[in-house]
Amino acid sequence: MTQEHQGGSRGWSVARRGVWSRLRFTSLRLRLVVVFGLVALTAAVSASGIAYWLNREAVLTRAQDAVLRGFEQEMQNRAGALPEHPTQDELQHTADQMANSSQRFTVLLVADDPEGRTVYGSSGGLNGFSLRDVPASLREAVTERQRITSNNEYAYHLYWQRIVDGDTPYLVAGTRLIGGGPTGYMLKSLEPEAKDLNSLAWSLGIATGLALIGSALLAQALATTVLKPVQRLGAAARRLGEGKLDTRLRVSGTDELADLSRTFNKAAEALEKRVADMAARDEASRRFVADMSHELRTPLTAITAVTEVLEEELEFEGGGFDPMIEPAVRLVISETRRLNDLVENLMEVTRFDAGTARLVLDDVDVADQITACIDARAWLDAVELDAERGIHARIDPRRLDVILANLIGNALKHGGSPVRVSVRELPDGAEGTEDTEGAAGAGAVVIEVRDHGPGIPEDVLPHVFDRFYKASASRPRSEGSGLGLSIALENAHIHGGEITAANSPEGGAVFTLRLPRDVSAPTERDAEAEDAREDEGSPSGKTGGARGEGAEGDA
Repeated sequence: MTQEHQGGSRGWSVARRGVWSRLRFTSLRLRLVVVFGLVALTAAVSASGIAYWLNREAVLTRAQDAVLRGFEQEMQNRAGALPEHPTQDELQHTADQMANSSQRFTVLLVADDPEGRTVYGSSGGLNGFSLRDVPASLREAVTERQRITSNNEYAYHLYWQRIVDGDTPYLVAGTRLIGGGPTGYMLKSLEPEAKDLNSLAWSLGIATGLALIGSALLAQALATTVLKPVQRLGAAARRLGEGKLDTRLRVSGTDELADLSRTFNKAAEALEKRVADMAARDEASRRFVADMSHELRTPLTAITAVTEVLEEELEFEGGGFDPMIEPAVRLVISETRRLNDLVENLMEVTRFDAGTARLVLDDVDVADQITACIDARAWLDAVELDAERGIHARIDPRRLDVILANLIGNALKHGGSPVRVSVRELPDGAEGTEDTEGAAGAGAVVIEVRDHGPGIPEDVLPHVFDRFYKASASRPRSEGSGLGLSIALENAHIHGGEITAANSPEGGAVFTLRLPRDVSAPTERDAEAEDAREDEGSPSGKTGGARGEGAEGDA
């Protein structure tokens, strides 16, 4: 199958899933329509069924009673006028007369002639209504003589039965004259009544269908009335989730939905106020850190100059420091450096928080960049590099150097030598880059830094990139500021990449850096603000961010 066909199949599949998601039963609109339809269908079918049954019984009973009364009267008036033993011609003539009555039924008369033979008279002729057409049970009931009692005055009664012959309903009745005479049977077609009942059934079915359609339209109208405020509420909630905290709903009415809209407006107003207060406090905090870092740089510059003089004096043979004072001087020098690194890191963090950090992209050879980072810090003897030349990426070299310096320095400080740095490249769409969708889209470079130390405790792993996080409370004054790994992670994020920390099955900690091979230029920041901050005191090439700090014990 070609890629075009595969793409078309996927498009059709996505469209079909979209339609199904709109029609699935979790939709409130669909549920309202279905429920209304079921209620209307149940009510209409019940009402139609009851109406059909009542009308059917009424129509059949009325027609049946009229026919039976007419047959009974004909038997009394015409068959009763026959002699006790009539002839064949007399029976036939009487049957024809009875059939010509207003009810127009077919008649069969059975009697014994003067010679004792059984003779028949049928209004339908020789091939018409015969005794074979009468159910045996009805014949037995008609000819059976009943016992005369106080509750039963007659020996014979009129019996009837409904039968179906060739999809046509018939009414069959029979009775015998009291005191002697012929036995009469009647056959009446109920087809006109059946057609009337079928017409009634069709009418009720159409009424049921119209009721179902009407209920669906009513449900649709009701769903629209109910769901419009809900949809507006959902849209407002989405806008609120997107950060548009000034979103409000128009409130009208006094029902529950109006109360819900008022509650939403109050919640949105409270949230807007709360977020505004938090943003103001956060901005004030960032401003304070930035101002504090900037203000500290001026005295630190002078202090750093003095400490450099003191350090040169210490290194000079035959220095004039008293042996009792020398440890204090060395402590001042180291703490001054640590303070300088902390101020530089705080300024870098402030740039990330303010969103003014920018990338200066360049095409670099990743292996050369790692080698330069290791060589600049004299780590060649302690670091094993497994990287082939020729793996190029378009990234910010300075920020990559900051990331590598922190990860490798962290491994050397808290792990165990040797530290192994390996580099591999992933092609477009390769698996293993699910953590960085942007990196996976254009190919990625993966850099792993592994040490041979005890590894990172499981309770520390989720916090290794937190700012100022100390893994051990017994070492609150470690050399690092606790910002190194956090700054490294921010530098990875600004590239569209990611850093993860884990423990290797063979022992030691493993930090994995994933970066896209081609970082698209980000939206231009406020250059003037960035330049102003850098003029006030941007980190130099020897910033504390480029030093290895944070990690397993001092994240």
